[in-house]
Amino acid sequence: MAKKLFIPGPVNVAPEIFAAMSQPMIGHRMKEYAELHARVTTNLKRMMETDDRTFLATSSAFGVMEGAVRNLVKGRCVNFCNGAFSDKWHEVTLRCGKQADAVKVPWGQPITAELVDQALASGMYDSFTLINNESSTGVFSPLEEIAQVLKKYPDVVSIVDTVSSMSASRLPVKELGIDCCIFGVQKALALPPGLAIFTASEKAIQRAKTVENRGYYFDFMEFVTNDDKHNTPSTPCISLIYGLDCQLQRIFNEGLEVRWGRHLQMAERTRAWAVERGFELFAPQGARSVTLTCVANNRGVDLAGVKQRLGERGYAFDDGYGKIKGQTFRVAHMGDMQPTELEEFLGLLDEELAR
Repeated sequence: MAKKLFIPGPVNVAPEIFAAMSQPMIGHRMKEYAELHARVTTNLKRMMETDDRTFLATSSAFGVMEGAVRNLVKGRCVNFCNGAFSDKWHEVTLRCGKQADAVKVPWGQPITAELVDQALASGMYDSFTLINNESSTGVFSPLEEIAQVLKKYPDVVSIVDTVSSMSASRLPVKELGIDCCIFGVQKALALPPGLAIFTASEKAIQRAKTVENRGYYFDFMEFVTNDDKHNTPSTPCISLIYGLDCQLQRIFNEGLEVRWGRHLQMAERTRAWAVERGFELFAPQGARSVTLTCVANNRGVDLAGVKQRLGERGYAFDDGYGKIKGQTFRVAHMGDMQPTELEEFLGLLDEELAR
């Protein structure tokens, strides 16, 4: 039995997307693919509010997160860590043989502009990684404030993961000065997993040119060469790109501001629901995600039991991630989910919690 997904990704996918993905196959070196690729990257730039190079990579987002480290860290990198996935990015940076330091805050806390300023002021780093929306904890770090700090450090390359926030709230990549913005499509974009998207500013491209041992599959220079021809270095996931082409048009038809407002509405509803039920929110005020709500299990609920019972009823529920599994639970409200669907799920949660 297929379950309705209320987890932080993958999320439910609209039938129109699957229909678009079932179009006949084309050769990825044919003009038909170049036309598809150009249309998709143009619309991605419109959504992200940037004119930076925008690339499509057949992988999970972590493939490109590793690739960005290999391409853009020449000297020493600082990895800002406030959850499971930002911690993992630090480990990946070290495994790539890069010099790197982790600046960690407790899980549940955001990365602040002050923290970024303090680290970069040391003069030790030529690059940094940051996860905008840490989905393990439901924490949203303030990119607008961090962007103001970045203006003081023009030689530092910023690498930012927006995997679970892109399209759910306004993220003007060019205005924010993000040199490399990375995201997958299986969360707020509401597509099946397997496609990663990333941008590269001119500063990032010039940095990559000077870095040795970039590898091949995620070599930014290979992407630049092929981007000039509206193509990819290696065989792309054409069916997913058809799906993305369809989804971008659906997003524009809904309206970006309407989409952002819908996500905020669902986030505020879920937060209110949790507090009304006697729970505490894991993330502090002002740093709460609009795509998922992480709830502290201060009531001592048997979350594993809730997960099992909801699964038997055809709904996927998340009972926390990593070291806070069982101590928290996460309710996702992203992608194409509508407020009525969220209300349905919260009603089922009420029934199970009452047991």
